[in-house]
Amino acid sequence: MATPRLKDKYTKEVVGNLKNKFQYKSIMQVPKIDKICINKGMGIAVTDKKLIDVALEEITTITGQKAVATKSKKAISNFKLRENQPIGVRVTLRGNTMYEFLDRLVNIALPRVRDFKGVSAKGFDGHGNYTLGVKEQIIFPEISIDKVTKISGMDITFVTTAKSDEESYELLKALGMPFANAYKN
Repeated sequence: MATPRLKDKYTKEVVGNLKNKFQYKSIMQVPKIDKICINKGMGIAVTDKKLIDVALEEITTITGQKAVATKSKKAISNFKLRENQPIGVRVTLRGNTMYEFLDRLVNIALPRVRDFKGVSAKGFDGHGNYTLGVKEQIIFPEISIDKVTKISGMDITFVTTAKSDEESYELLKALGMPFANAYKN
């Protein structure tokens, strides 16, 4: 199996550029993407159980890895929610699958967003991780618009080994993330 394009780019270009920019003593200090977590909350699934199955199928198709249902931790009567009831879908990507998903997200899916001007640089958490919200699952070419019954969004979190948000911003930018504005503390 061939090495993903972005993984090659990371090892050949990004590591050297970031090492020079941040004056790291070793290439082992250069931040890298540890994993990508995709989460899709389906609160409306309390009334319609089939939505969870559809969401599981969609996320599995988009990522190429089997998704799992998330269950409620406690019962809340006002929301008609019982304990251990499926209310969402999640998947964690690592290794080659992660790089292939990132490549498709940056180069195919995000440019398909209506009136796309770039992603916000405000999604950093202070520890070098970045979260991006996607409003529609139909931006991914794997999803057929004809088969979609309900348009729903998802959260995509990039967990990095970066020590600061600035390092993480530079890493994601070097891998092709189309940020709309520069990172500011």
